[in-house]
Amino acid sequence: MKLLRYGPKGLEKPGLLDGKGRIRDLSGLVSDITPDLLHGEGLARLKAVDPESLPLVEGEPRLGTPVNGSRKFIAIGLNFADHAAESGLPEPTEPVVFMKAITCLTGPNDEVMIPRGSEKTDWEVELGIVIGRAASYVEQAQALDHVAGYVLINDVSERAFQTERGGTWDKGKGCDTFGPVGPWVVTADEVGDPQDLDMWLDLNGKRMQTGNTRTMIFGVAEIVSYVSQFMTLEPGDLITTGTPPGVGLGQKPEPFYLKPGDVMTLGIEKLGQQRQTVVAWRAATEEAA
Repeated sequence: MKLLRYGPKGLEKPGLLDGKGRIRDLSGLVSDITPDLLHGEGLARLKAVDPESLPLVEGEPRLGTPVNGSRKFIAIGLNFADHAAESGLPEPTEPVVFMKAITCLTGPNDEVMIPRGSEKTDWEVELGIVIGRAASYVEQAQALDHVAGYVLINDVSERAFQTERGGTWDKGKGCDTFGPVGPWVVTADEVGDPQDLDMWLDLNGKRMQTGNTRTMIFGVAEIVSYVSQFMTLEPGDLITTGTPPGVGLGQKPEPFYLKPGDVMTLGIEKLGQQRQTVVAWRAATEEAA
């Protein structure tokens, strides 16, 4: 099952994708796609619904983040050996964990805004995990039982903020619009093995990243188990799991980064595609106007 939220920002309605790739309206059954729906009876009830019985949504509405109410946005860094190499960093012996701000979450096709003063805004196609059941000190063998589904994520990053400004990586990871998620969350049963999914990202029509989740250093089950040793994972929490090589930081002979007008297109097998246009920084008051 593919669950989504559609409509203007702040006014999204719940929906699902039917077998023909059409959006069906779920608002007659649920008020929103929330963490409470991702486990137990809530998810089972939605799976029992015949999509053909739901109203068809016409046109191509904007898509929002597929889950409303996520409380944590956790990220794993340097989780592909070849990406670690292109970054000039050693392969980690334990998962590198950092946080992305919840306020950076945005729809899969919304604009990505370069932060004020940024010269090194970068792209990263990543597999996202959506937690369905609370997890604390979960063993690896049971970890996947706590996963509701998977999403496509662009872990947009500002490299100077991340590594040249002191402190932790979080500075360069949680800027506004740095968390495009979606287009939908695909339930775990439909995805199957999360360690065999092709992934890619194009910049202005040129292929920059090509990879597969099978080359992750730490797989989904290990990541969920590991992170649950340090914090309780709750339904709706997002974990983004690292990127394959081909980011701007790793370009040869010289790195290059995003600029206004650039277009990123990215996808993961079974999880859909995203498309973002890059825009220059603007103050919140300008955006509201």
